Amino acid sequence: MSLAARDSTFQPAYLAKLNAEQRLAVEHGDGTVAGPLLVIAGAGSGKTSTLAHRVAHLIVKGADPRRILLMTFSRRAASEMARRVERIAGEVLGRDASVITDALTWAGTFHGIGARLLRDYALEIGLDPAFTIHDREDSADLMNLARHELGFSKTESRFPTKGTCLAIYSRAVNAQAPLGQVLGSVFPWCAGWAEQLKALFARYVEAKQAQNVLDYDDLLLYWAQMAGEPEISAHLGGRFDHVLVDEYQDTNRLQASILTALKPDGSGLTVVGDDAQSIYSFRAAEVRNILDFPKQFARPAEIVMLERNYRSTETILAAANAVIGEASERFTKNLWSERKSAQKPKLVTVRDETEQASYVCQAILTEREAGTVLKAQAVLFRASHHSGPLEIELTRRNIPFVKFGGLKFLDAAHVKDVLAVLRFAENPRDRVAGFRVLQLLPGIGPSAASQIVETMATSLDEAMGLARYRPPQRAADDWPAFVALFSQLRVRSGKWPADLEQVRLWYEPHLERIHEDATTRRADLLQLEQIATGYASRERFLTELTLDPPDATSDEAGPPHRDEDYLILSTIHSAKGQEWKNVFVLNTVDGCIPIDLGVGSKEDIDEERRLLYVAMTRAKDGLHLVMPQRFFVHGQAARGDRHVYASRSRFIPASVLGAFEQTSWASVHEKDDPRRQPQVRVDLGARMRDMWK
Repeated sequence: MSLAARDSTFQPAYLAKLNAEQRLAVEHGDGTVAGPLLVIAGAGSGKTSTLAHRVAHLIVKGADPRRILLMTFSRRAASEMARRVERIAGEVLGRDASVITDALTWAGTFHGIGARLLRDYALEIGLDPAFTIHDREDSADLMNLARHELGFSKTESRFPTKGTCLAIYSRAVNAQAPLGQVLGSVFPWCAGWAEQLKALFARYVEAKQAQNVLDYDDLLLYWAQMAGEPEISAHLGGRFDHVLVDEYQDTNRLQASILTALKPDGSGLTVVGDDAQSIYSFRAAEVRNILDFPKQFARPAEIVMLERNYRSTETILAAANAVIGEASERFTKNLWSERKSAQKPKLVTVRDETEQASYVCQAILTEREAGTVLKAQAVLFRASHHSGPLEIELTRRNIPFVKFGGLKFLDAAHVKDVLAVLRFAENPRDRVAGFRVLQLLPGIGPSAASQIVETMATSLDEAMGLARYRPPQRAADDWPAFVALFSQLRVRSGKWPADLEQVRLWYEPHLERIHEDATTRRADLLQLEQIATGYASRERFLTELTLDPPDATSDEAGPPHRDEDYLILSTIHSAKGQEWKNVFVLNTVDGCIPIDLGVGSKEDIDEERRLLYVAMTRAKDGLHLVMPQRFFVHGQAARGDRHVYASRSRFIPASVLGAFEQTSWASVHEKDDPRRQPQVRVDLGARMRDMWK
């Protein structure tokens, strides 16, 4: 059907707000189990709305929502998608919309869906369905235990830390690459430890299996291995008529292999993404997944391009198109907008990082005086440390700001303590959880905790094993209450989330003893109980909260409490998916964008270019790319402190300069900078002496 025909007045009302290309994607197959579909959704092109409308359209056309698998990269995105589907389909079907959402049970993250499927098929693949899931910190701790047991913590030359070991292991698993290749390309300083790392990873896997725990990577690895078994794969694929994946450019090879196993011929498979926004290779994301998708199946995928941008002005898009147009390989698209503007993005030359900070602060305050709140403005940078001089200047000028990053809810110590109690009760073989919980009791240190965990491992009844244990004298007073709590949690005597309240009440005296700011931390635990009411069971709560934690209220990374308005500082990676009225990009020079560490190969350069493109396409109305001409480098032994001169980013060659307004801030605003020295020489010392003559 032609696009013109799809503009007909006979189109359903719920599709009326979509543009022609969006409708083409939504109506692909018109409700049937059609061939594979690739939607290349440019920045700001209404990707989420399009995907939600496609799911709703499938349901309106008769698809069973229980047989739709929708995978996103965060649980919040999945929830938002489900709410949109509920609203759209509910209007058409004229029924209680919540029925639709309740039936759309297979909407979630790759890891969350993987955890559910592994429990469903646990017996068929040799897993205990009561497995618990380690977060990254717990996984690193378990890696460290294995590292210590093998004697690698006492090597003559420095062995990689637990975090580095886990990163190497994770990269090899998710990239589906041999260890030697991963070491050579990503961790060359660890290449000499290849054989020891193989032994370590084998011991780590054995420890996980012995303790009935899985880490994040296992949720995908086990799923992929399970899907590789023909009989299980056929059954798995048969459970879903339609499989839809958001942000496909961010998938790794393991995730792509899962999709291929689920739908070998691509039937019912829809993937949505933008190759120009593939910027997570450091997480093993593989841009080739989306570039090669059309020719992956016997029946080539249909490609729909979403090029109309609803976010930015036409001049910002013209500059962004020019930058990404220099890429060596991409799906050719040209973002356009009906938002006209005579103001081109600014390419601002400044003397150094100090002057860059002054320029950004002054421009932000000028915009604020014109009515643009601080929250509607953002400063983006390639690496976190690039914002240092700016943070100092913002503080000096009393401009409040939030820098994206910091602790997640699960990383706060008090929250980890409470969750560890629940996890230990759920799976007493989880040594990391048990080790943490037992040391909350005064008088029990690492040695005693290790002994207790070992005792429980050899006992048929873990609660009885605890009850028989004779604790150290200092722990004797607190021991009975802990044993009673553990026994109650094991028999599930209360209704969920009453279990969590029991744990909190037991933990509060220890919270007061361990932390000075116990009141603030207790508020987090009460919030955790509120969050828990949204989960049907303890197992679902532990699984989903571990995979996608909310932010902590007591973490310092949150917004300032005294200011209702604040500026946003963010790395470009953290800014993906966001938008602001005005955007400032720091250090748009070679060595920063692209960063020195990112210029090793053509693929690295292409990704660095995409990073700049992502930064530029966050802006709605104003875009400032700032270029310091020199940087002051400290403490290099060979050459000492010195100035290093920088040149404009190679991603803005002379051929694209016409898309920008070029300006030098120093020459225009020299008189406004109170720290710039005036071009005059006055001997004030002589004047002071003359006063007393």
